[in-house]
Amino acid sequence: MSGNALRDLNTLPASKRKNDSSSKGNFTKTCNGNTIENVEELQKKNPSSVCINGGETVNAGVEVANSEVEYIESENLGDLEDVNTCLEKLLPGLESKDWVLVVETLNNVRRLSIFHREAMHSMLGDLIPLVVKSLKNPRSAVCKTAIMTSADIFSAYNDDLIEFLDPLLVQLLLKSSQDKRFVCEAAERALEVMTTSVFPMSLLPKLQPYLKNRNPRIRAKASMCFSRSVPRLGVEGIQEYGIDKLIQVAASQLSDQLPESREAARTLLLELQTVYEKSNGLSTTIPEQPEMNSWEHFCQSKLSPLSAQAVLRVTNIAREGLIIGS
Repeated sequence: MSGNALRDLNTLPASKRKNDSSSKGNFTKTCNGNTIENVEELQKKNPSSVCINGGETVNAGVEVANSEVEYIESENLGDLEDVNTCLEKLLPGLESKDWVLVVETLNNVRRLSIFHREAMHSMLGDLIPLVVKSLKNPRSAVCKTAIMTSADIFSAYNDDLIEFLDPLLVQLLLKSSQDKRFVCEAAERALEVMTTSVFPMSLLPKLQPYLKNRNPRIRAKASMCFSRSVPRLGVEGIQEYGIDKLIQVAASQLSDQLPESREAARTLLLELQTVYEKSNGLSTTIPEQPEMNSWEHFCQSKLSPLSAQAVLRVTNIAREGLIIGS
């Protein structure tokens, strides 16, 4: 039978023989039920772009042995059988040069964040720098898993992350600003989780420097985070933070290069206008002169003439739209 099979193979066209054999060129390694596959060694030698992860195109040289990974959503992660052993292996696993082990360990960090928050709490100071190291990894499999890990850490530890937040924030803003779509989208989701998990009074000062970053994409992502965070302060929180500071931030973004920044600024300005009017002008109330307590006067008193004009144009158009719509 083997002789017949060999003869049959020899009668096939060369292209079909190549396809049949190449389908077995990948090796598969399983860790914790997740399939991780290496692309064929031939792709390592090809400097041109290749397709991975369902059609995502990357450069083979940058990717460093491209890979496909099954990324597991947080709600589908299962609990660990041996928590203590897993805790002992966390730091060595994240420091490993074996990228498969790093991915497996990152997923265990996610499991611990979800199911055993307190058990891992004391390790955050040593753990976060290693997660940041994985965020910088040129391999997309490691980078995206680290991004997903960051999101689960935000959900679990909230304000306990403030002292470790800066390096995470820098990397997530960078990853959300790049062209590799599936990494970019994962980073955007992680930033959204951050803005809903970390108390805005602590988060806003961390975000504010990036609103003036030289990279317009980073400014845009930071503006969107800033705009999402402010409403979580509530009326009293906005008063405490300073509505005059917030309106100056929003006004500066109205003329930004990217539309995402401008839209985030418009959203923030409408929120500030609503809060200002609900609070009756905050501390600037002058009953004898109602016009001095108006939104228009507030903007003109806190902004340059051009900035005030731009802000009022945005908020007046929105108000007129509401009147027409009603």
